[in-house]
Amino acid sequence: MAVHGNNNDDVRRHNLSTVLSLVHRNGATARSQLTRMTGLNRSTVAALVAELVELGLAIEREPDPTKQVGRPSPVVAVDPRVVALAVNPEIDAVTIAVVGLGGRVHRRIRHATERSPSVTEAVAIAESVIAALRGELDTGFRVAGIGLAVPGQVRSSDGTVRLAPHLDWVDAPIASLLSAASGYPAFAANDAGLGAIAEWHFGAGRGRRDLVYLNGGASGIGGGIIAAGAPFGGVGGFAGEFGHIRVSAVDVAGAHLDSAGIAGTLESEVRLSALLSVLGLGAERAEELDGALAEALAADGATGDAARAEVARQLGHLGTALGAAVNVLNPELVVLGGFLASLLAADPAALDAALSRSALAAPREDVTVVRAELGPNLLMVGAAELAFAPLLSDPAGFSWPIQPGR
Repeated sequence: MAVHGNNNDDVRRHNLSTVLSLVHRNGATARSQLTRMTGLNRSTVAALVAELVELGLAIEREPDPTKQVGRPSPVVAVDPRVVALAVNPEIDAVTIAVVGLGGRVHRRIRHATERSPSVTEAVAIAESVIAALRGELDTGFRVAGIGLAVPGQVRSSDGTVRLAPHLDWVDAPIASLLSAASGYPAFAANDAGLGAIAEWHFGAGRGRRDLVYLNGGASGIGGGIIAAGAPFGGVGGFAGEFGHIRVSAVDVAGAHLDSAGIAGTLESEVRLSALLSVLGLGAERAEELDGALAEALAADGATGDAARAEVARQLGHLGTALGAAVNVLNPELVVLGGFLASLLAADPAALDAALSRSALAAPREDVTVVRAELGPNLLMVGAAELAFAPLLSDPAGFSWPIQPGR
């Protein structure tokens, strides 16, 4: 929301933040529309846009005359040269991306690993890829910083990974380590929490004020929460651990355990590895899950029967966990990403029935369950938001890092 007042520097800087954030999240926007959205007068918005252009954060262009009725208004867009670097360490790869303002992914590089990388190895891989991109970054972009999406519990105050069980990281200061190695400021947060932010700003959750995001991946199940129009991370940034919700009474020797060593939880019962196994796919073919599930579910014989049974089992447990989330948080939207989105697509009616069995009637009426929209770029976009946050908060006062190599 824009702030009105006298020609006060704090007011101006706040309003610059408002205008840049609107264009960042909504895409190219007519200046007249920014006037309506902010409630500011036309001359004030024109001055703010001119300052953002001068700062190298926005560009202004003439509208398409074929799509205009009445007096045309210039269109304001983010400057495509402003980017952040995004890093996602996983158990089988470290992915690095160059992401522009507006959530556009310019480049995404997946560096596969033979085993889970240590903190030191993940930092070295990320720094090596960033160094290889240096020429492109130096000539074509301005880098605001680095955002890290980590599959684990990350302390929001300093980007320390308190626990990433699948990576076997404990109290790992990955943000400070990568900052020292790369020369860019670095920030870290839980990957699923960042996925929630990405879908909220740029995907299925756009325009919603209360949503829950659950992501399923090779490292297990995590989640993020948007409450009353803002990310909710809890006092330490650890909120959203939906994978540890108890969904069954299984607690016997030989049962699958989640990353906390507990049986009968969502993460222990709903597993990508189990789906791949029943489909006869290796981990390297996880991106084929949607098509493989649809094909197997339509098949006759033992293969189809096994696939249908496993999907039904996992959807039942997922519905139980979603029911708990709906009862506690009363969201208007649940967004499913990763292999959870594939489960939803496999049998939406079965998940709807399982959710209805677990959720109270009133909050159940308020919620819709949908797939994430951003696909493989989701965590990259979310991680970039970490690095962009200081810039969006104060465009005029942002201190650009000295670009390494310049």
